[in-house]
Amino acid sequence: MTSMLQKLILPIFSGPPEPPRNKVTVVGVGQVGMACAVSILLKELADELALVDVMEDKLKGEMMDLQHGSLFLKTKVVADKDYSVTANSHIVLVTAGVRQQEGESRLKLVQRNVNIFKHIIPQIVKHSPDCIVVVVSNPVDILTYVTWKLSGLPKHRVIGSGTNLDSARFRFLVAEKLGINASSVHGWILGEHGDTSVPVWSGANVAGVSLQTLNPDIGSDKDKENWKETHKMVVDSAYEVIKLKGFTNWAIGLSVADLTETIIRNMNKVHPVSTMVKGMHGINNEVYLSLPCVLNGGGVSSVINMTLTGGEVAQLQASANTLWNIQKDLQDV
Repeated sequence: MTSMLQKLILPIFSGPPEPPRNKVTVVGVGQVGMACAVSILLKELADELALVDVMEDKLKGEMMDLQHGSLFLKTKVVADKDYSVTANSHIVLVTAGVRQQEGESRLKLVQRNVNIFKHIIPQIVKHSPDCIVVVVSNPVDILTYVTWKLSGLPKHRVIGSGTNLDSARFRFLVAEKLGINASSVHGWILGEHGDTSVPVWSGANVAGVSLQTLNPDIGSDKDKENWKETHKMVVDSAYEVIKLKGFTNWAIGLSVADLTETIIRNMNKVHPVSTMVKGMHGINNEVYLSLPCVLNGGGVSSVINMTLTGGEVAQLQASANTLWNIQKDLQDV
C-alpha cells in the first residue's frame, strides 16, 4: 500500500544528506547557554544549532520550545545528551559548569568545574576535531586554559569569551556619561574577566580624540571627574545584576553571538578575548587572559600589540599573576 508520503514526494537523489556547513553547538542549556542560543538563532548565523546537557528533561523542553518556532527561524535545532549530536560543529560554545557556593573559594569552584570539563572537552573534540571552542563558563580565563590543556587543540582554536562583554559595558557606561552612542566610544578592558581587569584609559577615544589628552588624570585617583568609578561599575555590574535578578544572561548571550558572527563570517574583526599570552607584555607563565585579538574562520589569527602605559602593563601582569596563582594548584589538568 502506497503511503501519503510516497504519493507526495518523488525522490530524485538518495545519497547521504549534506552535512551542515555552519554548525554551532551550545554545551549547557542554563540561562547563559539559552541566551547564547537564541542570540545566534536571531542573527541567523548557523544552519544547524545543537544543544547538549546532562539534564534530559530541561534539554528536551528547550529543544521542543525552539523547534516549535521553526517557521520563524532559518536554523535546524537538534539536541541530545549524547555528544554525537554535536558532530561536525564549526564552533562549540561551552557554557556548562557549576556556580560558586556561599563560602566556597575560587580554587574549589575551579576544581569542581575542571572535573566537569574533563568529561565535556574530550567528547567535543572526538566528534568535532576541527572545531573552534569558545569557553563562556566562569572563571572563564582559567577554564579556557583548562580546555586548551584537555583538548589538545592548538591555542588559536581555544578562545575564552574574556572581556568582550566587559569592554561593551565599559563603552556603554562611558557613552552614557558623554551622551553619545556606545558604538562611537572606543575603549578596551583587558586582562582577567573579573576583579583584576585592566581599563586601558590611554586608548579610550571618541572619533579619534583621546580622552586622556583632554583629561590627563582620567581613571586615576587624582581625577576630579572620577572616571575611575566607570571601571568599578564594569567590575561590579555582574554582581549588581545577579543581586537584582539572580543571574546574568542576555548581555553575555549577545556578546557570544557577536564573537560567533566574526568567526563564522570570517570577518577579521578585533575582539578582546581570552587567549594564551605567555611571552606578551612581560608575562612568562602559561595563562589565558584578554588582549585585542583578530578573529576569523580559523580562530585567533593574531594579537594586536597595544601601546600600553607602564602602569597598564603592570596591571596586566598583576592580573596574569592572580590567575596563575589559582591555576598552578589545579589537579589533573
